Amino acid sequence: MEQKENLTDKTFPKKLLVIRLSAIGDVAMTVPAIWSLVKNHPDVQVTFVSQGFARDIINQLPGMLFFEANTKARHKGLLGIFRLYQDLKKLDSYEAVIDLHNVIRSKILRNLFWLSGVKKVSIIDKGRKEKRRLVRLRNKQLKPLKTTPERYMDTLKKIGYTIDDSFDYLFREARLPDNITIHLGYKDKHWIGIAPFAKHKGKIYPLDKMERVVELLASSKTNKIILIGGGGKEQETLEVWEKKYPNTLSIARKYSILNELKIISNLDVMVCMDSANMHFASLVNTPVVSIWGATHPFAGFYGWKQNAGNAVQIDLYCRPCSIYGNKACFRKDYACLNRIEPETVVSKINTVIDRFNRI
Repeated sequence: MEQKENLTDKTFPKKLLVIRLSAIGDVAMTVPAIWSLVKNHPDVQVTFVSQGFARDIINQLPGMLFFEANTKARHKGLLGIFRLYQDLKKLDSYEAVIDLHNVIRSKILRNLFWLSGVKKVSIIDKGRKEKRRLVRLRNKQLKPLKTTPERYMDTLKKIGYTIDDSFDYLFREARLPDNITIHLGYKDKHWIGIAPFAKHKGKIYPLDKMERVVELLASSKTNKIILIGGGGKEQETLEVWEKKYPNTLSIARKYSILNELKIISNLDVMVCMDSANMHFASLVNTPVVSIWGATHPFAGFYGWKQNAGNAVQIDLYCRPCSIYGNKACFRKDYACLNRIEPETVVSKINTVIDRFNRI
C-alpha cells in the first residue's frame, strides 16, 4: 500500500530519517538542504541513511547521524530492505521520514515506516514530466528547470522546516595531511584538477581530446595538473598521463573521499564532466569548468552556486537528449562532445584562473 504524504501537522518532528541511497553526486547535492536544516533547527536529530561512500560527506555536517546501508550484502534485495528497516528501527524512533530518492528501494523502506506508525512523510518531486519535455527530440522545451538542491529543500519545507539557500561551503583551502603534501608538494603553482570520467558515455569528453587538454596545460611551468578518477581503467589511464606529461600527478584511488575533498578545496579550478566531482568542488568553494554533452545544466544538476558561464557546451537541436547521459547517441557521432575543441576548454580554464588571481 502506497502511503500519502501526511503534512497537515505543522509541529516540527524532532527525530528525522532522511533517505538517499545513491549516488554519491546526488548525496553531495543534498548538503545545502541538510546544512540549512541543522543550522535552523539545531534541536532536530537527523539520521541520514545511505551507502558507505557518503559517510565522509555527511559527517562534515554538525550533529548528524549517519547510518550505512550495505546494499551489496546485508541490505541487498527485498529481504535486505526489510533488514535495513529493522536495523533503523532499533537505532531510534523516528517522527518523520524524508525520501530524497523516490525509487523502489526507498519507497519500500518509507512504506514500512508508514505501516509502523510514522505517518509524517515527505517525498521528493523529481519533475519527471518536465524533464522528459526537456530531452525529447521534437517540440523540445529548452528552459532551466528547478535544481536538484532546490527540490531537496522543497521536500524538507513540506514538513514545515525553515530551509534557505545560505550554504556556501563545508570548508575552503583545507590544510592537507603531511602524506598528501609529500605527494603533491607545496602549492607554488596553479593547481588544476582534471576529472575526465563520468558514469555514462554521453557525459564523457573524448579521452584523446582531454589528453590534449592535459598536454597543453602541463606545458606551462606555472601549472600543476592533478588527475582525479576511480579505479580500474580510469586509474590506469590517469597513471599513463601522469608518466607522459610533466607537472602532472594522479590521485586516483590514493585517498579517502574526505582527503580528496581537501585536495579539491586547494585547487584553483576543477575541470570535470557533469559528474560527482563537479558537486564535490561546489562543496568546498572551488570554481568548476564543466564539459556538457548529452546532458544539460537546465536539467537541474549544475554545481551549487557555480558560475553558469563556466560551462563548456555547444548548441545542437538535439541537445539535451538525456537527463543522465545513459542514452545512446541517435546521431551515432556524439557531436555534442566531439565538436568541442581542447583549445576551447583550455581557454575557459585560463579565464577562470585569471579571474581567481584578480580576487
